[in-house]
Amino acid sequence: MTLDQYPPQEPFTAIGARYHDEVLRRGASVTGVESRYGADPYCSLTIVPAAQPNGDVLVVFHGGGWTNGYKEWMLFMAPALTALGVTFVTAGYRLAPQHVYPTQLHDAYDAIAAVHRVIPEYGGDPDRIFVGGHSAGGHLAALAGLRTGWTASRNLPDRVIRGALPISGTYLFGPQSGLAMRPRFLGPEGNGQEQDASPLTHVGPHMPPFLVSYGSNDFPHLRRQAQDFVAALRAQGNDVTECELPDCDHLGASYASGEPASGWSGKAAAWMREH
Repeated sequence: MTLDQYPPQEPFTAIGARYHDEVLRRGASVTGVESRYGADPYCSLTIVPAAQPNGDVLVVFHGGGWTNGYKEWMLFMAPALTALGVTFVTAGYRLAPQHVYPTQLHDAYDAIAAVHRVIPEYGGDPDRIFVGGHSAGGHLAALAGLRTGWTASRNLPDRVIRGALPISGTYLFGPQSGLAMRPRFLGPEGNGQEQDASPLTHVGPHMPPFLVSYGSNDFPHLRRQAQDFVAALRAQGNDVTECELPDCDHLGASYASGEPASGWSGKAAAWMREH
């Protein structure tokens, strides 16, 4: 899709505008197959098949503070992963403030269900669907991986998510989160959604495996949250791998996911193969 086909969204911050320009530049030559999983234009997918698929599928969700972003932002990740046999999918979701939690999470569920239905046509194995994303997208990937009880209504197997690979995600909301303000996607103050939307509150035993990445120079509260999330998963006996991306700030951690030289794509592809 072209960006003018989407409904308007919130104006970018300065950092958001810089990121927008850079990831579109990096992904300008990447093409894929468009697919809708809902009526809203944001409820759409771009599938980038691998020339020699190994069956592994990575569905990624973009960042943007739950108020900005396009699935096209993440296309720059595809070449490094498809070269290693991974079928790549970038998924959009409806944005705040027009749509508040749990809309974004339910959109993520519906996107995964759509991928499960169609991905065999593109060389992917529906039993090997992994989820990932950067920043707000990392939050959605982590939360979808941890939550249970949503698959039956979409005619999916209980463990449709094989594993999760969040990058610089948010894992906790509320007073102890370190966030400067309450994200607007949570809706009105006092609605109690902070706990339900926090991946850390849903950690238990028997979770899918996680590869949790963040930049060494990332926002301090997000580094701490990632480390706390890793510790919580380990404390419950789960399979979790921690990946600190050297010399990367918050945006740099995203860019690194599409740069073969950074090592993230190779690590991610190998990690998926092992799981």
